[in-house]
Order: sequence, then C-alpha cells, then structure tokens
Amino acid sequence: MRWLIIILVVLLAGLQWRLWVGEGSLAHRAELNRQLQQQEDENQTLRQRNQQIATDVESLKNNLDAIEEKARADLGMIKQGETFYLVIDKNQRPKPVQDSQQ
Repeated sequence: MRWLIIILVVLLAGLQWRLWVGEGSLAHRAELNRQLQQQEDENQTLRQRNQQIATDVESLKNNLDAIEEKARADLGMIKQGETFYLVIDKNQRPKPVQDSQQ
C-alpha cells in the first residue's frame, strides 16, 4: 500500500509540473494568447491598409481627377501652360541625392 501512495504522489507531482511549467502549461498558453492578440492587431492594420489601397485603385480607375491629383503629388507633373514655382526654405537642410543606378 505504501508503494501505491508513493507512485500516486509522484504521478500527481509530474502532472502538476506539466500544468505549471511544461509544454501546454498555463504560462505557455498565456504566451500563445499574447502572440495571437499581437498577430490579430497586425492583421487588422494590414486589412485597413489593403482597404485604403483598394479604394485608391478604384478611384484611379474611375476618376480622372484622382489620376491628375496622383500625378501632381507623386510625379510632380504640371499641366501645359502652368508655371511651376519651387519655394525653398533656407532653414531646411538639403536632402542628399541618392544614385538610382547602383
């Protein structure tokens, strides 16, 4: 009978060890939940970005004003007959020019 009690106590201790420390423990589960929440937050951010890009693409497909706005903002294009003025702030340092042929 004494051996049975010792075996049961050792078995109980082993199960408790796994519950608190081993793989599948409460600490491991909490870490996995934290990683899951972090991934869900990142996925939500990426979904919002994708939605914004899809809206921009749809706008560019259907709206000529959006195309013109994009060309002016991103490419610095101007219409024929317009005059381009570049205003330089003397307090701002010039940015170094990167060589695009590397």
